[in-house]
Amino acid sequence: MSRGALKAGEQKKVSGELLSLTYGSLVAQLVRDYENVDEVNRQLDRLGHNLGVRLIEDFLARANPGRCHDLRDTADKIQQAFKLYLNVNVTIGSWSPAGDEFSILMDQNPLAEFVELPDSYSNLRYSNILAGAIRGACEMVQVEVLVAFAADHLKGDNNTEIRVKFVKRLEDAIPAGED
Repeated sequence: MSRGALKAGEQKKVSGELLSLTYGSLVAQLVRDYENVDEVNRQLDRLGHNLGVRLIEDFLARANPGRCHDLRDTADKIQQAFKLYLNVNVTIGSWSPAGDEFSILMDQNPLAEFVELPDSYSNLRYSNILAGAIRGACEMVQVEVLVAFAADHLKGDNNTEIRVKFVKRLEDAIPAGED
């Protein structure tokens, strides 16, 4: 058996530094391609959404988390996913009084490890792929959420904060003609 071959059930781990540098190259290429920070932000969100749509199946298969009964359960699963996929411990907090909104707090953002944003890119939401991934994964389990960065270490804040707001529970859609 070759050194690179994996045994059944083993997972191949990717270096955090490699992830950070590769993601940085992706963002740099998007900036060159679109030359408009708002469009780059939209593209990062779209890429994240597509990633979340696919990752949720892997998460459900690996973690076997069970059904979420409320937004607090969903927040706990998101916390598990950050640890599983990014090897980052996040804190869930700052719940709204209605219990329909919370924050994901990161002391360190592995995607932004080697990054300094120039002043001309102050509106760039560098890690917007994370917001899109959360939105996409939630959508696949019939939960519509709004996800946005409230604070970012890259912009001088003490930590990175992602706000997640519950919008509505989505109904299972049956394709037209398949009653």
